[in-house]
This record gives sequence, structure tokens and C-alpha cells, in this order.
Amino acid sequence: MTDWFPRVTLHSLAIMLALLTYVLTTRLERERRPPSVAISWVFAMIALPYLALPLYLLFGRRKLSRKNTPCLTGPSSATHWAESLIESFGLPAPAPARVRMHADGAQAASALYELLTGAERRLDLCTYMLGDDAFGEDLTVRLIACVARGVRVRFLIDGVGAIFLPGNWFKRMHAAGAETAVFSPLLARKTQGPRNLRNHRKWVIADGERLWTGGRNLAAEYFCGTPGSPPWRDLSFDLDGPVAASAANQFEVDWVAAGGKPAARAVVAAAEDLASRAQFLPSGPDQTEDTVRALLIDACFHATERMLAATPYFVPDASLETAIRLAARRGVKVHLCIPAKSNHRLADFVRNRSLRALAAAGVSIHLLRSMNHAKAVVFDHGLALSGSPNLDSRSLLLNYESAIVFYGKREIEWLASWITDLMAEADPFDARAPSLWRDLAEGLVLTLAYQL
Repeated sequence: MTDWFPRVTLHSLAIMLALLTYVLTTRLERERRPPSVAISWVFAMIALPYLALPLYLLFGRRKLSRKNTPCLTGPSSATHWAESLIESFGLPAPAPARVRMHADGAQAASALYELLTGAERRLDLCTYMLGDDAFGEDLTVRLIACVARGVRVRFLIDGVGAIFLPGNWFKRMHAAGAETAVFSPLLARKTQGPRNLRNHRKWVIADGERLWTGGRNLAAEYFCGTPGSPPWRDLSFDLDGPVAASAANQFEVDWVAAGGKPAARAVVAAAEDLASRAQFLPSGPDQTEDTVRALLIDACFHATERMLAATPYFVPDASLETAIRLAARRGVKVHLCIPAKSNHRLADFVRNRSLRALAAAGVSIHLLRSMNHAKAVVFDHGLALSGSPNLDSRSLLLNYESAIVFYGKREIEWLASWITDLMAEADPFDARAPSLWRDLAEGLVLTLAYQL
């Protein structure tokens, strides 16, 4: 008895410590997790507390104490339920904007270069990755040229994307006078929280007044293609006005969190003669709520006619899947466009359980024959959003993301038409029941889907 009793006691204490740490951090930081994820953590801490507790401390947290972007407007004058919801998160109200959508990579590149050339005082770039290719080299040369004519250039890249850059790239930029920062470097001691919380936001902002954004990373496959491969389908757009200033202020928060030197806060007066209205919507560990996910779920219950969605990866949590499924059962025409084979095969495998459930509820699933990296959702004729978030748990519950919400008829119908054009060249999803072994494998992999 003297041999095993102390061991059992210590093991029991380890389990209690792991569970107590999980409960306290979850309660203190008000972190809400999908039930499957919470159950997985609890079982892991009971079965393997010595492994599960360190993993939880490294990867388990998903909300951080970061100051939200301050509102740029006064009291709310919202006329749309989505405006009120977004403002309730402490985020800026919608504002008039001049929006230009990019139909393809060539238009996107042209608009990007135009923005670089037009910058007079400051140029802020945030990206998940910069291509070590001809496009990345051309962009680097253009950024160095901006510095040479007196523009302050600040470049923020995620820690995952930074590891794919050549070692001399940062030295080259610093030698030219540009400022660079890495968000949550993978190998550094000090970081912006758990290393699984990645900055997936994509912005190029000139003078705090003009914004280029969407789903494109700054690499060849998103614009002109790589040797032997055509460019991926993707969406981006540029706009100006207070919405751009909101993105500039969020960039400032991210830049300072990554150790960069701050700049003046952007404030741009709204031009009332602009017909379009848009709203900036950041999402991520720095926001109290899961803002994009909340908007999507609420929009599913408000929709009465249609929901059109395009995304490269589709691994929704139970709440979003249920909201989409119930919208379809109410008679909403739901169309989902995803690539038959994306560049993330594990995500392709694990999505099938959700796709079968949605197909059974009446959702039309369109499998695209080539890679589509675009992220956009249209609800009825009065709401659309596009930006960096994918319709998966990682984007909606873990990553730093941002989207632009559109209320103008022109932008909504443009995105609806763009998605509809995808459907015309897609194949239907095969919703037949899987084999027992595949069903079990999908269930096992789904326990990790939160981190995909």
C-alpha cells in the first residue's frame, strides 16, 4: 500500500489541478467553447493531465485582454438590425463609402499598386503571408520605392507567414527604412498569447483613409498564378472614408501589440454624397464576442429569401451549422460554394459530416473544380459581408480576422452575381452515407477541427 498510495494521491492531485485550471481560466476570461471542444479538454485532463495541462496552457485559451478599436461615431442611428448588433460590440457604426470590387487578380493587383502609388504620408500593410515569388519581390521593390519618396511604411506579418520569408528580407526592408513587425512569432519567448491564435487579417491602408482588403494574401497564387498553375479565384476590394479609418485604427492596435511604434489615430469625416454604406467588423481573441460568427448566426435567422456563401474551407461549429440548416428548412434558398479539393486536405475530409447534414435539410452544395479562396456571404438583398474569415471554427473562434459588411444594393448584388457565376461551373455534392470506418474517422478528426 505504501508503494502505490502516494502515486495515486499525486496523480489525483494532478487531475484536480488540471481541471481547476481549466475551470478558473474559462470562468475568469469568460471563454465559451463548443461543447465537443470543452468535453475533449476535460477528458484529456482526466486521462493525461501531465500532457493535457501544458497543451491547454499553450493552445487552449482563445480570448485575450486587448483594447477594442474605439468607435469613430457618436450615438447610434442604426436602421438595420445588423448595424445595431455590430455597434453593440463596441465597434464603429456604418458609414458612407466609395467601394470598388475586384473581379479578378489583375484588377486586384492594379488597385493595390494604385494605392501604393497614391500614399503620401503612411502606408500600413497587414498580411498572413508574403510570397517568396515574383509577386512578393515586385511588391517589396514598390514598398522600398514608397520609403524612398518619404512615405512611412509599416509591414505587419503573422508569425506563421514570417517563417516562409527569406532570411534577408527583413534586413533588406530595414536597410531601406521600412518598419516591420511579426505578430506572435513562433520561436520567440514573448508573443501575443497562445501560438495557435494567428493573425489572418489582410489590409493595405494608405494615409489612414484608403483601404485595400479582402481574402487575398500577398503572393502570386492569389493574383497572377504560379508557373504551370492559374491564379486561385479570390475576392478583394478597396474603399475609402471612415470605414478605412476604422481598419487603420485596428491596425494600430495590432501593430503596437506586436511591438511596433505607434502613429496618430486616423479620423476621416464621412462624405454624405457617397451612395454605398459599409461597416468594419473585426473578429478574434481581442474582441469580447465572436463577432463575425454572431453576425452569421443572427443573419441565418433573419433571412427569408436567400443565403449565398463562398468559402475555401467549411468546418463550422454546431451553432453555425444548426443556424444554416434551420434557415434551409424554413424555405430560405441556401447555396454553398466550396472547392472540390482545396489546399487543405484534412479540412476537406472533416467537412463532409456537416455537408451531409446540410444537404439533407435542403442546402444546395456546389463543388468547384478549381481552387477558390474567396470568402463572401450574401443574405437576402440587404446584407453581405466579405473579408478574411473562412466559414470554419478556426477563423470564427480562434483567428484574428476582419470583414467588411455591405448594406448598399450595388455591392450586395455584385457579390451575389459573383457567387452565382461560380455555381454554373460546379458539380453537386454526393451526400450518400459514409462507411462505418469513414464515419468513425470523421468523428475522431472533428475533435481536432477546432485547431485546423
